[in-house]
This record gives sequence, structure tokens and C-alpha cells, in this order.
Amino acid sequence: MSQGEGGEAKPVSRLAARTHRTGRAIRLRPRAWVLLAAASALGLAAFGWPLLFRPDGAEDLAHAGDAPWIFVLLLPLLMATVISELADGAMDAKAVAMLGVLGACGAALRLPGGGAVGFEPIFFLLLPAGRVLGRGFGFVLGAMTIFASALLTGGVGPWLPFQMFGAAWIGFFAGCLPPARGRAEVWMLAGYGFVAGLAYGLLLNFWFWPFGSSAGSELAFVPGAGTAENLRRFWAFHLATSLGWDIPRAATTLVLVSVLGRPVLNALRRASRKAAFEAPVSFVPG
Repeated sequence: MSQGEGGEAKPVSRLAARTHRTGRAIRLRPRAWVLLAAASALGLAAFGWPLLFRPDGAEDLAHAGDAPWIFVLLLPLLMATVISELADGAMDAKAVAMLGVLGACGAALRLPGGGAVGFEPIFFLLLPAGRVLGRGFGFVLGAMTIFASALLTGGVGPWLPFQMFGAAWIGFFAGCLPPARGRAEVWMLAGYGFVAGLAYGLLLNFWFWPFGSSAGSELAFVPGAGTAENLRRFWAFHLATSLGWDIPRAATTLVLVSVLGRPVLNALRRASRKAAFEAPVSFVPG
């Protein structure tokens, strides 16, 4: 922006004008892409290694040994993503402040669902934020929201880094949805929220299912068995255990986004336009 006579601030470049209209807080630069790819690879490895190597330990000790190390590696990658975007000029202090505010609001949204089966409104804010503010913002926001909510609710355990990965990917793919406006955008986001709610529960089963020995012979993971056989067992396990939680979660997200998605999208776009993320600042004599 340029500072003209009378203290009036005006956009000085096409990039600034486009940013003022679109309001993407994190435009992913090459370094950020590499860091997010590394974080996603870490998540895939964390979910997938028990399927390739026979895990030791009972179901209640799943990932007890490696989960702290996964968490220790994930947090620096998230911090490095934000710092690299700050260094490249793709993110500024206003975007960091918005990341903190939305993360705190998302963590607070998890409190009402503490005792209700599948009632988790935490994704309601994550989806519009990823949609409006970009894929990188959605990835970091999803992970940090789960981390902050775990501190508030006492939900810290070996499952935490896996929940962070799941929410981060939901926020990332919310920013990858195709262009749309009006009611079409709301319904698209609501439909994505329903699918994401189901997929989140399906994915989270993988963090402990390969360790399960008490699920019964027809539901437990069998090391060395064929892929089709283990997929059949996993699907039966999913239907028998977590689907009853996943459907209410998906329905809650669908309803909240359908009813409140439009005003939240408008508020985020208005806030990002006023913040003018990425707009360069220069000063000229008055």
C-alpha cells in the first residue's frame, strides 16, 4: 500500500488489488509446499507403518512409543511453515493474529460436544476458514485447533497427533474446492463437510485398529493376510464401532454449514479484505 496525502492508504500493485479482493492469508510458496508435503508424508507414515510391520503391544498401548516422536516432529513442521511464509512475505502479522483467533474459537467449539455422541462442531469453522483463507492456512489451522482443544478438554494422548493430521487435511482440502458463489458454494461446502466428517472417523480408526487384539477374530487386523481380507475386516470393524459417531458428526457439520455458512464466509472475506494480506507497504512523501 502507499501512504498518500491525508494519510489515505491505497493499493499500489495488481497483487495488492487481487489480494484485497480474494483475501488469501497464506499463498503457498515453494518452501511452504515442501514443508506441508513433509508433514503429510509424516502423517501417512504414522498411520501406515503398523499395516506393514507387525505392531507390538495391546490395543490400549497403541502408538504409545512413537506418538510422542510424531508430535515432536509435527509441531516444528507447522511452525516452520508459518515462519517460512513470514520470511517470504506471503504471510504477515495480521494473518498470524487471525490464525490464533480462529484457532481459539475452533478449540472453544469443541467444548459443547464433550459428552454428546458424535456432536463435534469443531469442523464448522475450519471449513469456511480453509475455503476463504487458503489451503496452507487451513492445514495449519486444523492441526493447531485440535492441539488447542486437546489442552482445553484434557484430550492429550497418543491419539492427538493423528487427530491433528486428520483435521489438517480437512482444512487443506477445503481450500482445494472448485470456485463457486452464493448458495452453490454453501451447499458444496456443506456436502464436503458431511463427507469429511465420515472420512475423519474412518481415518482415525487406523491409528489403533492394527494394534487391536480384543475386537474379535472377524474384526481384528491380521498381519500377512491379503489386502482384500484386511479391508473386509476393517470395514466390518468400522461399521461395528465408530460409524455411530461418524454419522452424527457429519450431520452436525452439514447442518451448521448449511445454516450459518454464508454469514461466516462473508465475515471471513470481509475481515481478510480489510486486513489486506500480502499487500506491500511503502511510504512516499506527503
